[in-house]
Amino acid sequence: MAAASMTAQAPELASARAWVSPKLSIKHPAPFSPTSFAANKRAMSADTKTQRLIPMGVLKGAHGVRGEVRVKSFTADPDALFTYGPLMDGAGKVLLTPVSARPGKDHFIVRPKENLQKEEWDALRGCLLHASRDRLPDTDEDEFYFEDLIGMPVYTIGEEAEGTVRAVQNFGSDDLLEIEIPGAPATVYVPLTRADVPVIDMAARRIVIPELSLWANPEEDGGPAP
Repeated sequence: MAAASMTAQAPELASARAWVSPKLSIKHPAPFSPTSFAANKRAMSADTKTQRLIPMGVLKGAHGVRGEVRVKSFTADPDALFTYGPLMDGAGKVLLTPVSARPGKDHFIVRPKENLQKEEWDALRGCLLHASRDRLPDTDEDEFYFEDLIGMPVYTIGEEAEGTVRAVQNFGSDDLLEIEIPGAPATVYVPLTRADVPVIDMAARRIVIPELSLWANPEEDGGPAP
């Protein structure tokens, strides 16, 4: 798919993809050597994990008049939403402390600890529910949370960053890093694979994409191999 076409779809798909699952799995299309990808992935420091909020669901208003609310989960395992403790708004204020939950048609019906009136819950319809990053489970090897990759600088072979990760996208096949390059007319999409992204160093906040220029200018030299 051409970059121009991807750019046109990006705003809508960015939200949809990010909400499906905060955890990102790196795909392995081919053997990787001599330096293992796992060796280049450093353990994330505590400073980068704390005081950060990840959107995990959304309030859909009151359910009936007995204080229950409707909640849609964005997590890969929908039930996992209720294992992360109190859920907060984007500023860190607790909105919902689930006491119990049961499944609805496309959402959960939750009994909260908070005692609000139906009108008050309805006024919060559409509010995103966040969990603190440090409450999320650690990732396995070759797994990353979308939120942790966004904003990371991208390098090629030197010590000067060539771009920044704007988002993680998926247009129906592989996950893609959407990268902003200063001066470029559009963002660049690079498959999130070992072959194309050999280094993701979380501790140093550094991503290395040796062939970034080819993805930015696919008409040159025939572009990177598919």
